[in-house]
Amino acid sequence: MRVLVMGGTQFNGLALVHDLASTGHQVVILNRGKSEAKLPLGVERVYADRTKPDQMREVLRAVDVDAVIDVTAYRPEEVELMVEIFRGRIDHYVFISSTVIYAASDLLPITEDHPVERGPAQQEYGRNKLLCEDILIREWRQNRFPASTVCFSMVMGAGNILPDREQRMFQRLVQGRPILIPGNGRMIQQIGHADDQARALRMMLGNPRTFGQRYNLTGGDYFSQEGYVDTFARILDRPADKRFIPPSLMNDLWEGRVEVEMPRTQSKADIRGKEKADRIMIHRFMLTMLVQQIAPNIHYWDRSAIYSIDKLRRHTGWEPELDFARSVERTWRWYQAEGLDRTQEFDFAFEDELVRLVDGRS
Repeated sequence: MRVLVMGGTQFNGLALVHDLASTGHQVVILNRGKSEAKLPLGVERVYADRTKPDQMREVLRAVDVDAVIDVTAYRPEEVELMVEIFRGRIDHYVFISSTVIYAASDLLPITEDHPVERGPAQQEYGRNKLLCEDILIREWRQNRFPASTVCFSMVMGAGNILPDREQRMFQRLVQGRPILIPGNGRMIQQIGHADDQARALRMMLGNPRTFGQRYNLTGGDYFSQEGYVDTFARILDRPADKRFIPPSLMNDLWEGRVEVEMPRTQSKADIRGKEKADRIMIHRFMLTMLVQQIAPNIHYWDRSAIYSIDKLRRHTGWEPELDFARSVERTWRWYQAEGLDRTQEFDFAFEDELVRLVDGRS
């Protein structure tokens, strides 16, 4: 199959390109040409800016493909344009969404028919993903445009563009820093590996059963927050200096009754839309960097969030090959090979202040 990947030079998109190419598919990628990447031999690259519709029309109308996997659509007008350009021309359009669309729940796991969050708790990113999906559902029902939506949850792997997740944990252990764990560390989470998720997307391609459907895509096992830390420590063979933040202090931090000064510098890829977030929400996002946690605008700090992937399994036959420990191990090997264990730097001022607060209450 000849597949267009929108994006294709970073993290999830790059993992997808490598998977498709290694399994015999012809791959075309489209982006602005600003990101360098080690692409497999034979991958074609075309250039356009998604913010320029006329340019997109000119470039993509000359691209002949069987399917499109859209990793980089974030706004409804972007999806509308893709439908306009490819209506009647392709066999499948796969749109990448996110599990941040779902409302909070204490009934787990969260399945694809779980209520979504369209209220004030939702942020622009999640709201736009829902609007994009609305367009695709309408187009499937009214015009039989063959679209599927795939909701990624937290993902790890080589080249993660959100370094404040697993890469920050690597550095805590490498540097022998205190590792802060919210509450008693028993909150349950879930994560997938980019390579597993690329394989799942490939296995969906051209499958009529997936048209008009939404799928959750993440890992097949779960971890407690303390288990997350312990797994990293075991893989790196480094001791973990664990410091538990008392639940009462976590509540005060989460609600803004106690504030910790924000670092002056933050990663370029830390908080989507942070310029519009209020101080409390920025504070919550910083707290979720301690042990990665999804969507603090929706899920309270002590609420577990796990997602069912059974529907994807049934409809495609896909199974995750990497459990959580193997995902950490594979990512750590990449991290060392790139020399990041020796060179990557983080601002730990926020965590240092939290350690002082925790020690002061002990």
